[in-house]
Amino acid sequence: VQLQASGGGLVQAGGSLRLSCATSGRTFRAIDVGWFRQAPGKERELVAAMPWRGDRPYYARFVMGRFTISRDNAKDTYYLQMNSLEPGDTAVYYCAAKTNSADIYRIGNYDYWGQGTLVTVSS
Repeated sequence: VQLQASGGGLVQAGGSLRLSCATSGRTFRAIDVGWFRQAPGKERELVAAMPWRGDRPYYARFVMGRFTISRDNAKDTYYLQMNSLEPGDTAVYYCAAKTNSADIYRIGNYDYWGQGTLVTVSS
């Protein structure tokens, strides 16, 4: 599975961005996809994840109600819509995928990673 993340940039607090993660190399519907982020000096953390089986998406507490994960089956692409951005959301954002049956919550369960895209939120 190959992943290509894009859509990062500089935005003012309160603004919005939409990140994209284009996938290829594996049946699109048979992978779980997660969005992670890593701020300077901090560990990489899970932001949101979408299981391929159609279960409800997962959102980390700190983005619930502000971020939405979605997918476009026709384009083999996942999205992370980020609204009401805060300076604390500043980080490099990564999309990742896994084809195993392990849970979607742990970073170590993801087999494939895209390159990061930088999101900077100014106050």
